[in-house]
Amino acid sequence: MPNNKLLEHLNPKQQEAVEHIAGPLLIIAGAGSGKTRVITYRLVYLLANNVPGWNILAVTFTNKAAEEMRVRVDKLLREIFPGTYTAPPLLSTFHSFCVRVLRQDIEQIGFKRGFVIYDENDSLSLIKQCLRELNLDEKKTRPKEALYIIDKAKDDLLDAESYQIYAHTSHNDVRQIAAEIYRRYQKKLKDNNALDFGDLIMLTVHLWRSCPEVLQRYQERFRYVLVDEYQDTNHAQYILTKMLTQKFQNICVVGDEDQSIYMFRGADIRNILDFEKDNKNCKVIKLEQNYRSTRHILETAQKVISHNKDRKSKELWTANKKGDPVDFYEVVNEIEEASFVAGSIRRLVKEDVRPLEIAVFYRTNAQSRVMEDALRREQLPYMVIGGMRFYERREVKDILAYLRVLVNPQDSVHLKRIINVPNRGIGKTSLEMIEKYAAEQEIGLPEALQQLDLIAGLQDRAKKNLRGFRQQLQNWSAARINLSTSELAAKIIEESHYIKELEADPQEASERIANVKELISAIKEFEEQSKDKSLETYLEQVALISDLDSWQQEKNYVTLMTLHLAKGLEFNYVFMTGLEEGLLPHANSLATQIEREEERRLCYVGMTRAKRRLVITSAAERRVNGVRRWNIPSRFIAEAELIEREIEKPFVENTEMTPEARHQIPESGFKKNQRIGHEVFGAGRIIEVSGSGEDQKIIVDFNSGVRKKLLVKAANLKVL
Repeated sequence: MPNNKLLEHLNPKQQEAVEHIAGPLLIIAGAGSGKTRVITYRLVYLLANNVPGWNILAVTFTNKAAEEMRVRVDKLLREIFPGTYTAPPLLSTFHSFCVRVLRQDIEQIGFKRGFVIYDENDSLSLIKQCLRELNLDEKKTRPKEALYIIDKAKDDLLDAESYQIYAHTSHNDVRQIAAEIYRRYQKKLKDNNALDFGDLIMLTVHLWRSCPEVLQRYQERFRYVLVDEYQDTNHAQYILTKMLTQKFQNICVVGDEDQSIYMFRGADIRNILDFEKDNKNCKVIKLEQNYRSTRHILETAQKVISHNKDRKSKELWTANKKGDPVDFYEVVNEIEEASFVAGSIRRLVKEDVRPLEIAVFYRTNAQSRVMEDALRREQLPYMVIGGMRFYERREVKDILAYLRVLVNPQDSVHLKRIINVPNRGIGKTSLEMIEKYAAEQEIGLPEALQQLDLIAGLQDRAKKNLRGFRQQLQNWSAARINLSTSELAAKIIEESHYIKELEADPQEASERIANVKELISAIKEFEEQSKDKSLETYLEQVALISDLDSWQQEKNYVTLMTLHLAKGLEFNYVFMTGLEEGLLPHANSLATQIEREEERRLCYVGMTRAKRRLVITSAAERRVNGVRRWNIPSRFIAEAELIEREIEKPFVENTEMTPEARHQIPESGFKKNQRIGHEVFGAGRIIEVSGSGEDQKIIVDFNSGVRKKLLVKAANLKVL
């Protein structure tokens, strides 16, 4: 029987989670506990028990995760139901699901179906327009901060009107300015027939509240809903899920509050912590057996996370071998840290470890530069995840902007981007005249281009060039009917002479032309793999790509990424760098217990990515924003009960120490109870000494009440 064949591959708790069909279910899935396997088997188990795939929705947070789950489900279905077609469930991200809903019914709330989706850069362009119209200085009212406030409002389901009321009653000047920016920004979005990411969920909730019959249609269709990574949901996602499942109550959420690390994106850990209170007769199943890490790694991570108070009780365990102890090294500075990590990786590679098995994690993107330099010196292949993505490159965005304007002629943002790219002799002054006219007439840029003769001061040459551009767009729009998306893109590239413009910059031409060709390849790949090959679907898919969607672990390079991006991944060998007070935990996240606990969860997530070996480093000093900063090891080091290890000399390189810093060390070294002075911390008394010579370290009680552990050769100390 298919059910027996399914369940034999699961442990008892996993079986219990898979077999629960009806009613609310909370699966607390500890790190490495086989969460994806349970989700996959649960979906197939529903199908095996005569639940139509049409009635099942599984939601996750990245397209990559959804695709991996889709592949696993298809494979299992072929094994369990050989030769029989069974319609699969819908596997989607929150945003992709909402796009499906809005494409069908958005007209019922006053929008048009052909909307485009703006990314962060597009949104920032609109925000800057709003600031100019309001005569606000970008240095004082920063566009990114204004956009963050708007995004947060949308996560809380506050539309522009509601936020304006909130801002007015709060008597807060910053909020009142933000409310006016929000109001204008939303109007511009609507004028451009565009939605941003926050709109996708907020407008879906608005649609369902305004049109109960639409909500009922989706409730009837998706009678079984599963939400992965539930600890990362925000308020809008919580409400969306609650509305969709309130009729049949067949809601299964999977997650781990110990891995909730996206508060800065609006994630609310209370959603998972309070799920039982929110859903009567809820069944709770804890998956506590870890299949990923060695016992040493798991026990170390457990010691750290146990210091958090806002969590559910659980104790992860593993049948894996004990493995190597977790290594902790304190180094002089970030240069030595990078050299040590790169040298260690070089040694692993010489021992036939593949680079793809190795990852280097850090708290902030700025830490990657020194690490990249060291890996290049060692001639090791690496890839930085979370840097500039392919679809964010200028030349790629230019070609996509052409395609977006053809799909949505109202799109002022993308029209402005391409109006003089490549150069058509439409200068900045001419564009400013057109924009000024559009603002005065309260029309969009596309409408203004149809009224060139009415724009005062616009030169005849500019008008001629603009008419030529207008005609090109019309020609491509007409040709679109008979061309595939890749053929249309190739036609635009050729007829606009875009490559010729790239060739004018010989330093960057080769890479940029290669990116344009790669874009055509990407479109062809989409056409080969997608059932719906339309231009609209392609642009929608591109708009919803996340940082990790294009990452391919099978490629043989060392992975460099922030701890936030590491969640959900695993590597045999992990180097966690920069575990210092002020960096991890970050100085900006120490004000409240809630923030400190999230930083601890971030550390826990990093530790539990490691399968075989975990190496942790901290630097006694580090240059931050161009300024040298002295550090003490992160509190998480003490919580993990890690013992510092000595660095093997072959991996120690230049430490950037000056002769002046060295000659102040007494020949006999420093001693306990000695009085010393430090240029930052002032005077203090040595309470502990370890090591000798260049490796000597001391712990100092400073008169200010601060206690610091210092590497003597890096600390620039004076005897008092």
